[in-house]
Amino acid sequence: MEAPSAASFQAAKTRRHNELTLAGLHPGRDSLGKAVRALGGPNSKSSESSTPTWEFRSQNSYIFLSLDCDAKGTIQTVRVFQVSPSGVNVEGASPWPVTRLYTGRGVGIGGDYAQVLELYGNPDSRSPSTKGGQPLQLLYYAFDWAGPDVPQVMQVVCTQEENGQPGRVVEITLAASSL
Repeated sequence: MEAPSAASFQAAKTRRHNELTLAGLHPGRDSLGKAVRALGGPNSKSSESSTPTWEFRSQNSYIFLSLDCDAKGTIQTVRVFQVSPSGVNVEGASPWPVTRLYTGRGVGIGGDYAQVLELYGNPDSRSPSTKGGQPLQLLYYAFDWAGPDVPQVMQVVCTQEENGQPGRVVEITLAASSL
């Protein structure tokens, strides 16, 4: 068997990957009913916006999962994000494992910025952002190249690298259509 060439190795390194699920949910295909069966009832739901939200405690932060659904109850957007209350010790952990809030390829809140690039390749765009005064990096992936049957957009928000420590994922959004 012949060893792979340098060109094929480089092509594999730059291969792009799309994403189908976040928290086990497939935007554009799965229903709110599937989410409720998997997660239990949401902690809150705005009656006007059809945005059910689940709250999970993890160490010293809260992790939220919110869904945007169409009129038929089909999930259009899945969003997982972290909120770290300042000066508040969040005690206990949710009975539902937070690790199930990962993407299908294994990226979750607290994940490494470099891991995102390794798994999904270079984003279509990246831009600076801020939230609560914290400098962040927004990675935007458009998956229209993968065909119409897959979620079309993923945004990953990471903290900035600081003191030699890599940036960390603080928010992931996967949508069936453009955000």
